[in-house]
Amino acid sequence: MDSQDGKMPEITDDLPPPPPLPPNVVPIKAENDRASPPKKPSKPTRVPMQRPGLARKGQPISLLTNHFQVSLRSVDNYFYHYCVNLKYEDDRPVDGKGIGRKVIDKLHKTYGTELGNKDFAYDGEKSLFTIGALPQVNNEFTVVLEDISSNKSAAGNGSPGGNDSPGESDRKRLRRPYQTKTYKVELSYASKIPMQALASALKGIDSEMSQEALRVLDIILRQNAAKRNCLLVRQSFFQDNPSNFTDLGGGVLGCRGVHSSFRTSQGGLSLNIDVSTTMIVRPGPVVEFLIANQNVRDPYQIDWAKAKRMLKNLRVKVSPSNNEYKIVGLSEQPCNQQIFTLKQRNRDGNGDCEVQTMDITVYDYFVKHRTIELRYSGDLPCINVGKPKRPTFIPLELCKLVSLQRYTKALTTIQRTSLVEKSRQKPQERMSSLDNALKGSNYGADQMLRDCGVLINTQFTKVDGRVLQPPKLKVGNGEDFQSRNGRWNFSNKKFIDPCTVDNWAVVNFSARCDIRDLIRNLIRCGNLRGISIEEPSAVIEENGNMRRAPPLARVEDMFENIRSKFPKDPPRFLLCLLPERKSPIIYGPWKRKCLSEFGIISQCMAPIRVNDQLLTNVLLKINAKLGGINSYLQIERANQLPHVSASPTVILGMDVSHGSPGQSDVPSIAAVVSSRGWPSISRYRAAVRTQSPKVEMIDSLFKPSGTDDDGIVRELLIDFYTSSGKRKPDQIVIFRDGVSESQFNQVLNIEFDQIIQACKFLDENWSPKFTLIIAQKNHHTKFFQPGSPDNVPPGTVVDNKICHPRNYDFYMCSQAGMIGTTRPTHYHVLHDEIGFIPDDLQELVHSLSYVYQRSTTAISVVAPIRYAHLAASQMGLFMKFDDMSETSSGHGGVTALGGVPVPEMPRLHHKVSSTMFFC
Repeated sequence: MDSQDGKMPEITDDLPPPPPLPPNVVPIKAENDRASPPKKPSKPTRVPMQRPGLARKGQPISLLTNHFQVSLRSVDNYFYHYCVNLKYEDDRPVDGKGIGRKVIDKLHKTYGTELGNKDFAYDGEKSLFTIGALPQVNNEFTVVLEDISSNKSAAGNGSPGGNDSPGESDRKRLRRPYQTKTYKVELSYASKIPMQALASALKGIDSEMSQEALRVLDIILRQNAAKRNCLLVRQSFFQDNPSNFTDLGGGVLGCRGVHSSFRTSQGGLSLNIDVSTTMIVRPGPVVEFLIANQNVRDPYQIDWAKAKRMLKNLRVKVSPSNNEYKIVGLSEQPCNQQIFTLKQRNRDGNGDCEVQTMDITVYDYFVKHRTIELRYSGDLPCINVGKPKRPTFIPLELCKLVSLQRYTKALTTIQRTSLVEKSRQKPQERMSSLDNALKGSNYGADQMLRDCGVLINTQFTKVDGRVLQPPKLKVGNGEDFQSRNGRWNFSNKKFIDPCTVDNWAVVNFSARCDIRDLIRNLIRCGNLRGISIEEPSAVIEENGNMRRAPPLARVEDMFENIRSKFPKDPPRFLLCLLPERKSPIIYGPWKRKCLSEFGIISQCMAPIRVNDQLLTNVLLKINAKLGGINSYLQIERANQLPHVSASPTVILGMDVSHGSPGQSDVPSIAAVVSSRGWPSISRYRAAVRTQSPKVEMIDSLFKPSGTDDDGIVRELLIDFYTSSGKRKPDQIVIFRDGVSESQFNQVLNIEFDQIIQACKFLDENWSPKFTLIIAQKNHHTKFFQPGSPDNVPPGTVVDNKICHPRNYDFYMCSQAGMIGTTRPTHYHVLHDEIGFIPDDLQELVHSLSYVYQRSTTAISVVAPIRYAHLAASQMGLFMKFDDMSETSSGHGGVTALGGVPVPEMPRLHHKVSSTMFFC
């Protein structure tokens, strides 16, 4: 926790005085008592707006939520925050992860009396909290830790020692059964937080101090889980229980655990508990994990370079000692060829000690000197658990991976699908799991929580919700259409604005299907939906000798065939048949070639099981990409959307897509989509840029003049102007996805400023009104219908009791939850100059969940955000297959992080840049 910079709460006579400042802290004095020079006035910092009131529209519904009310018995004390500095005996800083908790636990056991018998809340790194002050301001201690895992139990480049080794080390082991390490621990006072801040939160008064106090309570929950030997992932905790594991394939397990965190709300303080899932490495023999991970039949087919990357930093237990080590690498030679020098000390007849050395292979050492049978390790590399310059080798078959080790690599498509399917729980099943999780955590017996006076209600909190009426849709022939349970279909219906498909071709990347039958059925289904589809100008089959070629070569060869069939003008549309639905190896380079180099709209499909439903879904996408619209909102068509229909309004959706876990060098992709053709809110176009890896704030919203890039917002505003009858928007509604509450101020004061700058650059006298809304899906709030096995109905809104005590937010379940438990979207309104009343804003958000042209269901988040996510993901595949050559065209200037250049995004062809290519 950060220091409060000397600003202490007011001290009254009945409270203990704060401890004196540490010796290294000197109070600041004004030099010669001179006044400081006047500061240049700074621009006021924007903060999230306060809630203007509650909405009232909708059918009332009683709900339960996974927030458990918290009460406090006493708030007259303080949390004291101490900075923790861990050092080795020689004053080197301790940098190993996980050791801190062991050291602090031993500190507490050893020096409990000197520390006033205080319980600790330790975050595992640099912060420690107590209730009330420690007896001294600065506390320095020496802690001796029994470090059993540091024993040498294998063959190295020196004398093997420890409890598995021969010679003199065996005698040492008898005298000292384990090795020890000495640590120095310094605890220095940093600040204190009044528990009264928690009482303020209970009254609905949120403040920075109350957030600090809540952080302490969350750290207490983490410590509670650490004492139960759980794997800690932020505020989620995972126990080593096989019943919590599910096999995802590839040596990876899904591990079900519990998320647990305190939240301030309108109803006071609550504990939010939810089911959480993470990925772990399958425990057990290392060789079995590698065989499963690489999908090979036996250890002799393992790719050892890949295995080395996968195993690094994982921990293993070694037979027969059962000692635990961290893997640092693999040996360069097989076990039966990897040589090290064995030192042995023998005493002669006179009692003198003689040191003998001999070169021996790791295999011979374990088989002949240790008499350990090795069945298959001889021809395989050894595992190195030593240090880079002093390796310690262990035969592979003696090593077992310990449990609860996170798997941080990217999942395959099959693994990801399996994880989603196996993580699903019906509402009643989830409620039962949460009830058991709260009982199993046994927070009522936690001493620190009891000392804080925290009492947690074990009943789900009751909240009042409302179910909004679904918006009516307009389809072809002027028909009005009402969705049912958030779903509709086009059976006997036509698209309201169908396109014409002409000058098109079919390309087939070795997919096995009756192409003529597919074309005939596509034309038939298109006619039923109002789309006029002509016969394709060509059907182009992949050359048989290219099927095993690299993806880029296959795509290049296919386009050579397309050029030969269309020597003058390229086709307007391409239907691309792929052999596998979930394989992007061709998809990425194919999309780049179409959209960036040739300006051709394309639709990919894997014609494995073709029926009318599949073809209708494909036609939904084709129609939107080629400029058509499948359905409109009735109120959109009738210009009856509050505020939006009354004055030219552009709607922006913003998202940033990052590389997969472990890919720290892959650039992030920022995408912004904007509505076009006002008063429509169903047509969009996208602008996409690359930026530094893992950076969430979009840095290319505005670019000053003199650069090749206009910036995202200027590009989109110019498009709105040209597509909306040469009208500038009077209002701009911004939906931002993917940011946490800690980043709200950055969005308000960095990204929002860039958008305003872009507007001023286009016209200094132009001052549109803005509404800025954050959409969050990555949270842990769920809603349940009491006594019902079903999910909450689509259109359910909650804006009371569990929402923020001061800021403007609400939860909405716009989608029909058909499988698992519905996850609501949490909307935060940070800024509103347009002046939406809560009912009108919620109606707009709800309506925008029904304009997603790719499907016939209401979606869980507003369509502009989903489109931005699609655009970022699709353009991200461009980068994945880009050779990053100097001749590749770019769009959006090169940025850098730590001096590493970020590759530029390929420029979209002008023929497709204004289309819904991402749909």
